[in-house]
Amino acid sequence: MDSDTMSPPALARDDAYFRLRGEVEELFYDEASMLDERRFDEWLDLMHDDIIYFMPMRRNVKFGMHDDRENTRLDEGISWFNEDKWTLGKRVEQILTGVHYAEEPLSRISHLITNVQVRSATPSAEHATEIQTSCRFHVYQNRVEYENYSFVGRRYDTLIRENGALKIRERRIILDQNVLLAKCLTAFF
Repeated sequence: MDSDTMSPPALARDDAYFRLRGEVEELFYDEASMLDERRFDEWLDLMHDDIIYFMPMRRNVKFGMHDDRENTRLDEGISWFNEDKWTLGKRVEQILTGVHYAEEPLSRISHLITNVQVRSATPSAEHATEIQTSCRFHVYQNRVEYENYSFVGRRYDTLIRENGALKIRERRIILDQNVLLAKCLTAFF
């Protein structure tokens, strides 16, 4: 998933597709509730042990250079997030200490998820063990009394079915803004 655009879904829009998409949507909605309700340990349980959690930095580039230069690359240079399960766990631990410099008091956050699509399913939509998805998000954050931030963008997730449950193995977060006005970036996407 090097580009922030992907071709349209190739799966047939049959009953198996819609059942799978419904399962994916429920996972994303449950995840949003966990984050909004600060149930971070439960949220971490949704992550595969080999999670890649990546948010590139975005650049304004000349026409025709978007594919090559608009987003920083995984493991190359700087990014907003390039994390694994251990680092996500450490971020959660830090927030839950109650003395996190940027999360005391805790922010109020709302995650809105929409435009969920299943891009591919291996071996099939009916028997999917690996699923490529995309969705749009709006994360609203209110800090202290008057700080309000909105993060809007797309997510590309790879889900793995493990012991019957879906786990998030890769998450690529593409923000629509290239300059963040937020004083800190503590929200999970």
